[in-house]
Amino acid sequence: MNALPNKEIFKLGLTMFALFFGAGNIIFPPLLGQQSGTNVLLTILGFLITGVGLPFLGVLAVSLSGSQLQDLAGKAHPIFGAIFPIIVYLTIGPLFGLPRTATVSFEIGASPFIPEAHQGLALALFSICFFAITAWLSLRPSKITDWFGNILTPVLLGIIALIVIVAIIHPAGTSGTPMAPYDETPFSSGFVEGYLTMDALAALVFAIIIINSIKLKGISDQKTITKITLKSGVISVFGLCLVYISLAWIGTTSRSIAPNAGNGGYILTQITHLQMGVFGQILLGIAVTLACLTTAIGLTTACATYLSKIIPRLSYKIAVFGIITFTTIVANIGLDQLIAITLPVLVGIYPVAIVLIAARFLHRWFKGHSEVYNFAMLAAGFIGLFDMLKAFKVEFSPISGLLQYLPLYDEGLGWLVPAILCGLIGFAIATIRKKNSTYAQSLQSER
Repeated sequence: MNALPNKEIFKLGLTMFALFFGAGNIIFPPLLGQQSGTNVLLTILGFLITGVGLPFLGVLAVSLSGSQLQDLAGKAHPIFGAIFPIIVYLTIGPLFGLPRTATVSFEIGASPFIPEAHQGLALALFSICFFAITAWLSLRPSKITDWFGNILTPVLLGIIALIVIVAIIHPAGTSGTPMAPYDETPFSSGFVEGYLTMDALAALVFAIIIINSIKLKGISDQKTITKITLKSGVISVFGLCLVYISLAWIGTTSRSIAPNAGNGGYILTQITHLQMGVFGQILLGIAVTLACLTTAIGLTTACATYLSKIIPRLSYKIAVFGIITFTTIVANIGLDQLIAITLPVLVGIYPVAIVLIAARFLHRWFKGHSEVYNFAMLAAGFIGLFDMLKAFKVEFSPISGLLQYLPLYDEGLGWLVPAILCGLIGFAIATIRKKNSTYAQSLQSER
C-alpha cells in the first residue's frame, strides 16, 4: 500500500493536533494576550513560530531521518544521539511536561469548585484518577489514531469553538496597553514564550507515534511516510494556529475581570464563568481535561516505547506504570511551581533542539558534515546553559557580562548568531579535512 485515503490523512491530522494541543497550549495564549494587549498580533506571530511552526518542522525532521529522535540526533554524533533523547524524554515526560497535563486539568476543571482548604487533597485524588485513565488508554497504543481522530478531538474542538464564539459575540472588555516585555520586544518575547508549550521537544517525541500510525496502515516507503506526515501536519498547523489566535484574542479582553492573572487557566475560567456561568466552567473543564488527556496519552506512549527499546528487559507495560507512578508524585507540586521550574530548563534545551531541526533541513546543503551539527549545537548549548542558569538566578559575572554583547541577547536569542557562525566554521573545517583526506589518498595511490 503506497498511499492513504484523504479521510485517513485528515484523521491523522486531527490526531497530531490532539497530541500537541495540551496543557501549555491552553494556559499560555490567554495570558500572552492579556499582557501583550494592543501588541498581540506581533506577539502571537512570534509565539506561533516556536509553538506551531517549529513542532511541525520537528516531526518532519524526524520523519526525514528515520522513525525516532535517535535517528535525527545521531546525525551529529552517536554519543549525542544517545544522550540528547534521554534529556528530551525526561523533560517532556515525567519531569515537567507530563505532570503539567494533570495540574492544568485540575486548575481549570476542578479547582474552581473546591474549597481552598481541600485543594491539596483534591489535587492528589484528581492526579491519581487522571493518570490511571492515562495508563489504561496508553496500554492500547494501536487505538490512538481512532480514539483521537474519531472521538476526543472532535468533541474538544466543538467545545473550544463554542467558548470562543460566545467570547467574540460578547467580549469581556477591550485590549489594554502592552505590559513589559511585550511593550518593547513583542515578537521576540512571544517567540521565547512559545518555548513553554514544549511542543518543539514534544514533536521530537511524538514523531514516533505519527510514523508508527502510518506504518500500521501498511505503508513502509520512507518518502511516502514523509509525504503523509507533511499533509497531516498542515491540517494540525491550521487547527493549532486558529485556536491559539482565538485564545490570545480572548486574553486581550480579560484585564477587567482577571487582572494580573498568574496563568491563562485563571483567565479562561473567569471569562467562561462571566459568559456562561457554571455551565461554561464545566464545559471549559471538560475541554481542558480532554486536551490534557490526549497529550498525556501521547507522552506516556512515546516515553514508554522509548524506555522499552533502550532497556530490553523492561516491558512496555512496566514502563507505562513506572512513568505514571513517578509523574503522579511530581504533579502534586502544583501548576505555578512547575511553570517556574520549567521555563529555565527549556531556555537551556530549546536552542539545541532548534539548531538540530534546522540543520536537518539544511543537511544536503552542507553535505551532512557532522562538524556542522556539532559546532552549531555546541555554541547554542553553551549560551543556552548560561541563559538557563541566569533564569535560575545563578550568574557567572565574567561570562554573563560578555554574553550581553551578543546580538539579540536581550531578546532571548543570543545563541542564534553564534550558532550560525560556528556552523559555518564547522563546515570550513569539514571541507578542509575532506580535501586533505582526498589529497592523502591520491598520494597513496600514486605510490
